[in-house]
Amino acid sequence: MKLNDVNALNELKSQSHILLENRRVANPVPIKDALGMPRNVMVCGGPGCSSSGSPKIAELLEAELKRRGLAEQVKVFQTGCFGFCEKGPMIEIHPDNTTYCELSVEDVETIVEEHFIQGNQVERLLFMNWQTRERLTSNLPFYKGQLKIALRNVGYIAPESILEYIATGGYQALAKVLSMPPTSVIDEIKKSGLRGRGGGGFPTGLKWEYTRNSEGKQRYIICNADEGDPGAFMDRSILEGDPHSVLEGMLIAGSAIGASHGFIYVRAEYPAAIHRLEVAIIQAQEYGLLGNDILGSGFCFDIELKYGAGAFVCGEETALIHSVEGARGEPSVKPPFPAQKGLWGKPTCVNNVETLANLPPIILKGADWFAGIGTEKSKGTKVFALAGKVRNVGLVEVPMGTTLRQIIFDMGGGIKYHKIFKAAQTGGPSGGCIPAKYLDTPIEYESLAAIGSMMGSGGLIVMDEDDCMVNIAKFFLEFSVDESCGRCTACRVGTKRLHEILTRITKGKGTEDDLDKLEKLGKIVKDTSLCGLGQTAPNPILSTIEYFRDEYLAHIVDKTCPAGVCKDLLSFHITEKCIGCGLCSKKCPTYCIAGTSKERHVIDQDICTKCGACMEQCRVAGAIIHH
Repeated sequence: MKLNDVNALNELKSQSHILLENRRVANPVPIKDALGMPRNVMVCGGPGCSSSGSPKIAELLEAELKRRGLAEQVKVFQTGCFGFCEKGPMIEIHPDNTTYCELSVEDVETIVEEHFIQGNQVERLLFMNWQTRERLTSNLPFYKGQLKIALRNVGYIAPESILEYIATGGYQALAKVLSMPPTSVIDEIKKSGLRGRGGGGFPTGLKWEYTRNSEGKQRYIICNADEGDPGAFMDRSILEGDPHSVLEGMLIAGSAIGASHGFIYVRAEYPAAIHRLEVAIIQAQEYGLLGNDILGSGFCFDIELKYGAGAFVCGEETALIHSVEGARGEPSVKPPFPAQKGLWGKPTCVNNVETLANLPPIILKGADWFAGIGTEKSKGTKVFALAGKVRNVGLVEVPMGTTLRQIIFDMGGGIKYHKIFKAAQTGGPSGGCIPAKYLDTPIEYESLAAIGSMMGSGGLIVMDEDDCMVNIAKFFLEFSVDESCGRCTACRVGTKRLHEILTRITKGKGTEDDLDKLEKLGKIVKDTSLCGLGQTAPNPILSTIEYFRDEYLAHIVDKTCPAGVCKDLLSFHITEKCIGCGLCSKKCPTYCIAGTSKERHVIDQDICTKCGACMEQCRVAGAIIHH
């Protein structure tokens, strides 16, 4: 079916709207009243839920409903990620607005019998608020305070259905843009205040303007889907849950800058995202939304997928462009900038997935609407992958200006196991570690930079009292060392020397002079590296030295690791609480523990490898300690 004009698109939207009936209704229906009504079961198809069995749960639900004669009345479909990864696999049932968490295949028959036939909620599968011990059917605390713009359709529509995307208003923004002068589109995006969500935060409309004004008949738009930060999966969730929003965003950007061809540079490690992009591209071509004379406007645009091999440095736009060209992924000296001379020497605009997903609602609702969200210099919302030592790991999308405390303690539910919060790192390996005194810092580009961190692409890793900040800095720097392309000496050699100094400190061989060396060399690497990888790699070191200097001094002066993480600085001791059970000596791999039955044992420190096996096996609290 080819849509030849805007009227045909509007007609299809009207016809498709029925597909979304009974999904997340404004006025939920009580379960007893919903019996006999058409109902929808939305099964989370995000990567976390899928890996723990949600596809099988969906399959068994369909089979059981069919066996019980309910297949026509109750429809099951898989969506994208719900965001609440900690409690997966999850399902939502509508119009009775019930969410079930942490499901297994054994729960399927119970849900069908109790919920759909008897009209009773399955209490044990409802979310439990750990503070109040209350079971909640919906309105989970994790979602309070969130505002979904980039993730607006993720977890709501079937990602492989173009009709469901169109039913939500999909491609209406494209239709509007095709009737506007390109300069007006660019002005609208500039007015909205949208900044790049890939990490740099450069104004999107300004980048478009530079690209359009550059000389050359051929221009390109590239979607940067090379999401490489450890623990980050924001872009992946959009690609897997709402691929058409990215295609529409590319079409809007292509029309504005005067491009006729676009590329999506996506990680080969994302097979589900690649599959759904391929399906979406084919569907858009079949409906005349990609190709020649789109919606009868004369605008022609095609999209091609390019696969990345997992190089972190290819998240930098010039390195990405080289990779698309088939060359080695290395950054270029700028200027010239890609907007002037990019892919194959032509003006090129690179926007990341989240940036592109924001475009359709901005065009439809207006720049003033988007600019009214967030702060003075950081507009709209930002998606974060919340991970680490929080109770509620998952994806959150919040207005700019939301504080770290709100994300970590309200949506995230606080620190696991009643531990004490120590630090949060934003921006992945490029970001800094933020201590507790800055928990009320509003999340925006400038405020994070002012305290030694950065927005980055949206990774947010939480650490508690059991984390060693010296070891954390070493971990992230090791990642940067491995991912450096090696082109510039500052990054190739400088990060290696920084890592060597950190390694000495964690082994108890550091000196106080090493702290000065770390700070001086870190600043040199930041100032002289060619691309963003080297320019930001020292951030974890510099921020931890500034805020956790006492931990560095404990490693250097006292030769101890306060968190008990750095094994070379640990020594295990058996206290008078030992009852002589012998479990520790039986499990010791080096046989360094001696003692007779029912008497206190002793560890030979010269033989002990500090593996911690003895402490793990001990059943008497305080019988084995380390310091």
